[in-house]
Amino acid sequence: MAAIMIQGTSSDAGKSLVAAGLCRAFTNRGRTVRPFKPQNMSNNAAVTPCGGEIGRAQALQARACRITPDINMNPILLKPQTDTGSQLIVRGKVDRNTTARDYYKLKDELLPVAVDSFDRLANNADLVVVEGAGSPAEVNLRQGDIANMGFAVPTQTPVILVADIERGGVIANLVGTWHLLDAEERALTAGYIINKFRGDPSLFDDGLKRISQETGLRSFGVLPWFDDARHLPAEDALALGRYDKTHDDSQIRIAIPVFSRVANFDDLDPLAAEPDVSLVMVQPGETIPNDADLILLTGSKSTRGDLSLLYEQGWDIDIRAHVRRGGPVLGLCAGYQMLGRKVSDPDGIESAPGESDGLRLLDVETRLSGQKTLRSVGAIEVRSGLSVSGYEMHIGDTDGPDTARPMLMVGERADGALSPNGLVSGCYLHGLFADDTFRDDFLTRLKSREPSHVRYEQQVEQTLDALAEHCEKHMDLDGISKAAGVA
Repeated sequence: MAAIMIQGTSSDAGKSLVAAGLCRAFTNRGRTVRPFKPQNMSNNAAVTPCGGEIGRAQALQARACRITPDINMNPILLKPQTDTGSQLIVRGKVDRNTTARDYYKLKDELLPVAVDSFDRLANNADLVVVEGAGSPAEVNLRQGDIANMGFAVPTQTPVILVADIERGGVIANLVGTWHLLDAEERALTAGYIINKFRGDPSLFDDGLKRISQETGLRSFGVLPWFDDARHLPAEDALALGRYDKTHDDSQIRIAIPVFSRVANFDDLDPLAAEPDVSLVMVQPGETIPNDADLILLTGSKSTRGDLSLLYEQGWDIDIRAHVRRGGPVLGLCAGYQMLGRKVSDPDGIESAPGESDGLRLLDVETRLSGQKTLRSVGAIEVRSGLSVSGYEMHIGDTDGPDTARPMLMVGERADGALSPNGLVSGCYLHGLFADDTFRDDFLTRLKSREPSHVRYEQQVEQTLDALAEHCEKHMDLDGISKAAGVA
């Protein structure tokens, strides 16, 4: 089987982007390509057609391969709920809650699952592009590792190291990582890529020579900074800072309080793509600006925990003042749950059992219980009559008088709620802003504007093709293909 594994010398080195670029580039070359990540940790997930969930990066990489997402592309997914605990997803379904310490004892149980999923993909592909997680140099986690060399060694998958020159210390990153690998791991390491380079790459020639002297590894290329990456859905919450941009009075200003366990924040990507929209990411310690045209409450993997954060920061005061001034508020998924009177978690699904007071801006209550809802759906927004589509990914049900005024109709089923004055609304549907017609209409309700010419899904496709061309131009794809064992 032919495969190549992209591992980073640090977190946020650009592994996901490089993997997506390789997926589209080799697909454009006529190869049957499949993406794979044995273990992922992210609260930004995607729903597969079979009703499972995988990391958002693997869904994007599947799109780069021009195929539908599959649960085998990311068989192990960890969704952090607290500083020490996560929800464990195995092949798309909730398996259990686990602490970080207990998780690393599960290697013998989870590695065979990851290898089996990898084999299933490889049996139907010319090439599998595998993405690691974190860094292989994290020796304190080596014993329980299934994400990096802990996967590459048992499957004998060749590895390319990706190093981020933007943050500095790239030579030390690569050389240090090499020296922390054992002999078997070094034997699998085919070379490296320098990522996020700005300026004249010839100025780094001496750096490449020194890395090769110290490690014996070959360079597969120096990849310049790819500015259009901002048009692609991001997976890591570290990317939230990319949404902030300079605001002027002509723009539609949308304020988003940043939750500690923010989830499915790709809801923001289509809004960020609009040139006349400014997303204001309100960090802890900051107040929500009083000139916002909309306050948007995103998803969260810890609804009650982030409700506590909301109150601690005084954001509840800002939100209520915004509504009193006639400003609209929209809640999506957990954000919708927070807008109600109460959120109860009697079985301790997300954290300790108990209940929390909501913002009481919608006359509804949420009970977290039962199986997780995972499905792709089409719906009609009641107010406009426009069609939208997206996915649901939540635990629990929300009910109360305001649900008699639903935000959406999913066939015959109502979803969401609208306050009597029409200012506060919420629903469980993620991804609704990707629909260009609905997004245009929604934003025009906030502020008079010219119709937008942004075509979001088309923009993503064009960006993936541009990324593939970027990789073709600056990376040795023939060398990578040979290292992967492509016939």
